[in-house]
Amino acid sequence: MAKKDFNVIVIGAGSAGLVSSYIAAAVKAKVALIEKHKMGGDCLNTGCVPSKALIRSAKILSYIKRHKDYGIKSAQATFDFAEIMERVQKVIKKVEPHDSVERFTSLGVDCITGDAKILSPHEVSVNGKTLTTNTIIIATGARPTVPKITGMDKVPYLTSDNLWELRELPKRLIVAGGGPIGSELAQCFARLGSKVTQVEMLPDIMSREDDEISQAIRKRFIEEGIDVRVNSKCKEIVVENGKQFMLIEKNGTTEKIEFDKILVAVGRAANTGGFGLEEIGVKLNQRGTIEVDEYLRTTTHKNIYACGDVAGPYQFTHTAAHQAWYCAVNALFSPFKKFKVDYRVIPWCTFTDPEVAQVGLNEKAAKEKGIPYEVTRYGIDDLDRAIADSEDHGIVKILTEPGKDKILGVTIMGYHAGDLIAEYVLAMKHGLGLNKILGTIHIYPTMAEANKFAAGNWKKAHAPEGLLKLIQKFHSWRR
Repeated sequence: MAKKDFNVIVIGAGSAGLVSSYIAAAVKAKVALIEKHKMGGDCLNTGCVPSKALIRSAKILSYIKRHKDYGIKSAQATFDFAEIMERVQKVIKKVEPHDSVERFTSLGVDCITGDAKILSPHEVSVNGKTLTTNTIIIATGARPTVPKITGMDKVPYLTSDNLWELRELPKRLIVAGGGPIGSELAQCFARLGSKVTQVEMLPDIMSREDDEISQAIRKRFIEEGIDVRVNSKCKEIVVENGKQFMLIEKNGTTEKIEFDKILVAVGRAANTGGFGLEEIGVKLNQRGTIEVDEYLRTTTHKNIYACGDVAGPYQFTHTAAHQAWYCAVNALFSPFKKFKVDYRVIPWCTFTDPEVAQVGLNEKAAKEKGIPYEVTRYGIDDLDRAIADSEDHGIVKILTEPGKDKILGVTIMGYHAGDLIAEYVLAMKHGLGLNKILGTIHIYPTMAEANKFAAGNWKKAHAPEGLLKLIQKFHSWRR
């Protein structure tokens, strides 16, 4: 067999591509990483990092507005929106070295900037040169979906890609979409001072969550001044006398809402076109992602793998990194050793305020799948640390097997929910039940005690009544 230039070529330098190439280099394989735009992909440049930086600035403003909650008689803030957006860019620059060409080159990765084209299962062309390889990993990510709405092409709409170019705060902003991205950004811009209308065609925003969670977030949004329109469809964009309007249809009635900017946040589509997949016959599934098997190999070519958003089924940075380990190891060591990708415990968080974090099943999913369960709740309004921080709101909601402490899933809505969920992720991953969490010392006073108290509520509901009656008689006898 002819000698190849590389053991593996990775296409795309987002989370999945970076982790794949890092692991390949760590086990001394010869690896090339090809990126046509920016190292770090969407997460660093237009997704996780900039959005969380903006959320932080908006949250500081929300605290200033709540100054009386903290015993402060008066407080106010003035700001320049352009400076806030420049801070976002500074945050990106500070994180950038973690994902840089310099770092990955030092780790042993051949980093190449250019447009990759897959010529065959063993050949990739870039910058006019053909590279040969044993295996290929596709990690090309996804892009914002823009729905076909009449008149959308008449206005310079925003997406999570180009939003970060804004330097003037929109006075009137329509956010089309009630999912995680749309909800996070709707709250952000409302806190920054935009008059925000959020439009969602489903019965509620954040529709993957249980109804009580979705309703609580919508209530919070309305309290903060967001005009939340559910069961509403973006029908058409019209421009009249230099003014921009969206026609929104609900229950057969159409309403016209004026806006300065529109942010489209209705989902993301996998980047599968333009780099040779069609030519070599790589199959896509009904979701438009690359069809892969349980080892993350494409179903058409066993030496071509895919991971991250381009493969699905989850579109999270941490899931992309999780898949990347399997991709790299399977690509390098198959057929001698290969591993089935493990999706048993996948957590996620929507960084609204309050945050909503989930792992495993919620009630909605359990009912859809016909899985029997019990529910245990703990109200965070009862937690000492939450009360001290004036963040005494939210809930820990746990699903367990009936009569057992085995955790089927957890939803946390509240302050730092994305951090609190980690204990349950660990427990589910390693088969630990609520009794183990209850028996673990948690520092007082911390938000993490919510997990212990939730486990305590489960224990109270499953107290051995017969044994307790016998013990009561024993103590009576001893008196």
